Amino acid sequence: MPIEARLDELGLDLPAPPAPVANYVPYKLHGGLLYISGQIPLRNGAPLHTGLVGEQVSLEQGRECARLCLLNGLGWARSALDGELDRIAEVLRVRGFVACSAGFGDQPAVANGASDLLVEIFGDAGRHTRSVVGCSSLPLNVPVEIDFLFALR
Repeated sequence: MPIEARLDELGLDLPAPPAPVANYVPYKLHGGLLYISGQIPLRNGAPLHTGLVGEQVSLEQGRECARLCLLNGLGWARSALDGELDRIAEVLRVRGFVACSAGFGDQPAVANGASDLLVEIFGDAGRHTRSVVGCSSLPLNVPVEIDFLFALR
């Protein structure tokens, strides 16, 4: 099934890609790979949630942020690929950062918000390698940041 059709079936709309907030490019195409810079959970230019997971942000809100990071990343992928998301052959890697309180150990559960959705969208081609780490803070005080690596057809 084409990726755009699968997004429609899941009731997902990709947001317009948010502008970078610092001196970097949002994506890089190189040698059959698409690198998407770290995405934060911005909706209409504002953070979906702010604060630390385990304090101001619940685990479920963290998962919701991870899903939005993915949707923002796919928005950049669509832009990078001139609207042809079907050029994505598979998801290679997801790297997540979770701003969390000391002692919080459910970073993988937060990142599953993005990982689970990738598998829903891409099927087996959405299964990926992953690293998730906890940290003390992220840009704009958001609770989650995720970057992506895709293999292209």
